[in-house]
Amino acid sequence: MTLLSVNLNKIALLRNSRLGDRPSVVNAARQAIEQGALGITVHPRPDQRHIHPQDVYDLARLLKEEYPLIEFNIEGNPFAAPRDNGYPGFDAIIKATSPQQVTLVPDNDDQLTSDHGWNLSEGTTLLKEKIAFYHSVGARVSLFMDPIREQIIAARAHEAERIEFYTGPYAETYWANGATHPATQASFATYTAAAKFALEIGLGINAGHDLDQTNLPLFATLPGLQEVSIGHAIICESLESGFAPTIRAYVDILT
Repeated sequence: MTLLSVNLNKIALLRNSRLGDRPSVVNAARQAIEQGALGITVHPRPDQRHIHPQDVYDLARLLKEEYPLIEFNIEGNPFAAPRDNGYPGFDAIIKATSPQQVTLVPDNDDQLTSDHGWNLSEGTTLLKEKIAFYHSVGARVSLFMDPIREQIIAARAHEAERIEFYTGPYAETYWANGATHPATQASFATYTAAAKFALEIGLGINAGHDLDQTNLPLFATLPGLQEVSIGHAIICESLESGFAPTIRAYVDILT
């Protein structure tokens, strides 16, 4: 079975549009877990466009005290430094919360969303040091990656335990053409070959970005897929079906 980690960023984005704590990020985590999700994901960006540091601390406390078997996955750029807006820096958040998994993403404030994997071809000594630090606080490290063999080799050399495939190109191809179209099958074949190679060299496999109930059933057959992180699609589909039933639908797909 592939683990579903529910990304709560868009819950925080909606809350931030008004004063107060509605909808509650913590309550959303509870609902997701009650419907069978085995992981919670957040991506505290330095500009605080959605998840705030306090959300991360509150969720860490919730999972530790009430759901110790649920994985906490914190995404972010390891080089994100403290800001005057109250963001304490990515490293400080990880040190304070000790999540089970840290997913490192090469993003910046100019990006609407994460849209590419790491380029580990050169100048990555500092990234290796960051990975060693996250290991020292007890976290597994996953690197957000494109399905490129040379980059996957580099991820392993950096001593990451897993990679998370950026699945945006697959999703867009699927939406444009459908499951059986040669272009979709070719895209999925690219990820399949990359997954098999990653497994051969000892990497675990996660995936995320634009996966939804339409394109996930095919992608869920990816060899060795251990975890998917889904947020935006869950919120979109929840507007029609409700949050709890939508979470349950994803759990059923992955079971």
